[in-house]
Amino acid sequence: MPQATDALRDLERTWMQAETRGDTDTLEALATPDFRLVGPAVFILDKQQWLDRYRQAELVTRELSFEEPKAVLYGDTAVTIGRQVQRAEFQGHPVGGEFRLTQIVVRDGDRWRLAGMHLSLIGGPPPFLQEQSGPSGWGETDGQQP
Repeated sequence: MPQATDALRDLERTWMQAETRGDTDTLEALATPDFRLVGPAVFILDKQQWLDRYRQAELVTRELSFEEPKAVLYGDTAVTIGRQVQRAEFQGHPVGGEFRLTQIVVRDGDRWRLAGMHLSLIGGPPPFLQEQSGPSGWGETDGQQP
């Protein structure tokens, strides 16, 4: 397990550095072909959509950390849950904050690759969602949750 844990921490560091540099070549190599990201506003991105946010300069990540990661191994799969803290902009809107991050990582030969990530906002919707919709930022108009 120590070797796997070290390899997972290395992957996390490489991923964070690539995100903050907008390094799509590294991100592409880190992710499996069928990678999926579930974002904090419940959108789902496939691998190309995830990479295109950087290629098209829609997403700029200035700072990124993955804190308190706890990994559980299931054979050739690892599920890591931690806290992602970021300072970023999407299409010029601030999307920084703290998120609960779940990473699904699979062993591919002698290395680990990202198969999926799921982010949940800690502390409410980001400011740009609050500006675009109802009082809670999730689009309701009558005070009722969807």
